[in-house]
Amino acid sequence: MIPAPPSAPSARHILVVDDDSQLREQMAGYLREHGYVLHTAGDAATMEQALAADSIDLVILDVMLPGEDGLSICRRLAEAGGPAIVMVSAMGEEVDRVLGLELGADDYLPKPCSPRELLARVRAVMRRRDEARTGALRKGKTYHFLGFSLDTLRRQLREPQGATILLTGGEFSLLSAFLEHPQRILSRDQLLEYARGAQTEVFDRAVDVQISRLRRKLHAYVDGEIIKTYRGAGYLFDAKVTRP
Repeated sequence: MIPAPPSAPSARHILVVDDDSQLREQMAGYLREHGYVLHTAGDAATMEQALAADSIDLVILDVMLPGEDGLSICRRLAEAGGPAIVMVSAMGEEVDRVLGLELGADDYLPKPCSPRELLARVRAVMRRRDEARTGALRKGKTYHFLGFSLDTLRRQLREPQGATILLTGGEFSLLSAFLEHPQRILSRDQLLEYARGAQTEVFDRAVDVQISRLRRKLHAYVDGEIIKTYRGAGYLFDAKVTRP
């Protein structure tokens, strides 16, 4: 692990996790030139050391790593509410991109990618995170439905008995969109706009996959179909929602 040099307290910290040392340092060097504080790691163990040593804002994570692979790491970090994640992989098939997004990645880039595109994606993810955090602080709400409660300030979902249900970033965004627009059919494009912003490039199937995961988590505690599918039209959140 190469530690970051001293910097201004407000600088954002990025951790690049890739076993290709040359590519890892190229990405780190370019982002460092644009004002970020960079940390690097070649595997999961070294990554954990970096996460423990510094407050990391975003992880650029390769899929193919020695030992624990990037997809497993992505799932673990997302479920723990960790830093933002941009996945990079030489596997460019749509199914791989969908899987990365399903597991909680904020964005996904196929290798090779240009440094300028990587920088643009990093900035976009950081901006979305900042907007979500600012919005939550400005208008934190608690939604109630079927015995569940969602605290948007703490990004915390509780089931009817009070236990916390872990949600990935994508699942939280989709649930928030449904709770803002209950008992109304929403198309995939509308869900993407409400959940992540109109500028986000996300594959349609990623929405289907994350909704499927969200359904399973909700239906583990209640009977009946909460999120209904209307073929060719979209999805409807079929529950009475109370909110401030």
